[in-house]
Amino acid sequence: MKIKYLLLSVFMLALWSCETDVVNPDEVYPEPYMDIDSGDADFSTYVAMGEGITAGMTDNSLFMAGQMNSYPNIMAGVMSMAGGGEFTQPYTNDNVGGMLVAGNPFWGARLFFNGAGPTSVSGNVTNEATSTMPGPYNNMAFPFVNGIHMVAPGYGSLAGLAAGAANPWFVRAASSDGATVLGDAAGQMPTFVTVMPGNDFAAYAGFGASGLMGTTLDLTSPQGMLVGVGATLQTLGAMVPSGVVTTLPDPTNTPQWNTVPWNSIPLDQATADQLNDLLATPYNGAVAVAALFGIISPEEAALRTVNAVAGLNGVLIEDESLTLIDLSALGGPVLPNIRQANANDKIGLTAAAILGTPIDPSNPALGIWGVSAPLSDQYTLLANEISDIQSQLATANAAISASVPNGWALFDLGGLYNQVVTTGVFEDEFNMTGDLVFGGFFGLDGYHPTSRGSALIAKKMMEAIDATWGSNLSDVGLDIGDYPTNYPDGI
Repeated sequence: MKIKYLLLSVFMLALWSCETDVVNPDEVYPEPYMDIDSGDADFSTYVAMGEGITAGMTDNSLFMAGQMNSYPNIMAGVMSMAGGGEFTQPYTNDNVGGMLVAGNPFWGARLFFNGAGPTSVSGNVTNEATSTMPGPYNNMAFPFVNGIHMVAPGYGSLAGLAAGAANPWFVRAASSDGATVLGDAAGQMPTFVTVMPGNDFAAYAGFGASGLMGTTLDLTSPQGMLVGVGATLQTLGAMVPSGVVTTLPDPTNTPQWNTVPWNSIPLDQATADQLNDLLATPYNGAVAVAALFGIISPEEAALRTVNAVAGLNGVLIEDESLTLIDLSALGGPVLPNIRQANANDKIGLTAAAILGTPIDPSNPALGIWGVSAPLSDQYTLLANEISDIQSQLATANAAISASVPNGWALFDLGGLYNQVVTTGVFEDEFNMTGDLVFGGFFGLDGYHPTSRGSALIAKKMMEAIDATWGSNLSDVGLDIGDYPTNYPDGI
């Protein structure tokens, strides 16, 4: 049985319509006579802290062109006209991206659009975590840095890397084996900082509410996100006169979880009949028996019963919240916790690559992903998981807002993300929306911004800086159209 999964094929036109130039990060925008003033702020030593968005990660990896167009680097270029100093970043080796740890793959190469959908670029990953380039750097942001990681001893050490307790990107860039992200940032005696408080929600949601490497969403324990964020802001607030703290975006509202429809399994009548016959006795019949003996409610039995129809069908998914059905005492099976997705569920963007394909092409009897074999938890967000993430995010953002040091500003990055995906943001002749590829704001991983999206963040953040400290960074005339929305293979 072969399912034609054509969801992303419509993106072909987008590749031809998107710019592929890489801007010069040292470009000077204003007229030579224009005076750019810092107001009451001091930009002489600007340091940025955060995670992948701040680092310049886009298209699912960190690579040189994305780093050049990170929003801190864009802002630093403007700040240099108002007394700002050099802004350094721990550049990767090339535009392939990815990361190796002792020669072994840790993270893959960046994505590019090949005319049908996102796929990995050609070329080998050469970035090696153990080949250190000691900092500190002005951009102290690294992919997958959670709030507590900013203050975690050993997070940049080779020993921590060997134990799986360190970040390869920070190991590569830490000033010493015992450095912390906060220590390397504070040690530069910054006069101005920006802080994005961590990757906790993006990592947790991005892997189907299972977290990167199985981590949980922890806000308040001694190792929780808010402990790390609080310590970071308290330390920096006591020594840095001016800074900006951002709120966190809602990852469940991004294209990462809103591109693949929940009912993206197209079947003709013959295939639907075949699937129903396949599942009739071993699965649907056993679900009916479980309901008959009171093991599950009639409502859960209806939810779990797979009913294939001609047309679009819900993706078959795992649901760990379902009741364990063990019919062994009746001579029956132990049923898997599976059901068809409904409109309350979200399917991850990464599922697009496997939906409708065999688990093992050499053994079709093992099933077809999303049809006769369920997607695993990492590819799905259930309604209760979405609700929990959004509720905890509201709690976290309220705590972040209440922790802004005296004299600093709060920038609502979460609000900007929400505006992009709900109404769109019109800026410099471009309408930035939440659509993958076409929208211009989101890169091919569906969460991190494109370079144009980073330019939009920089522009809006500079407007907030101007409003707070009386600077006129916005007068530089930054045009987001000067920044690309995609990078082709081979740049």
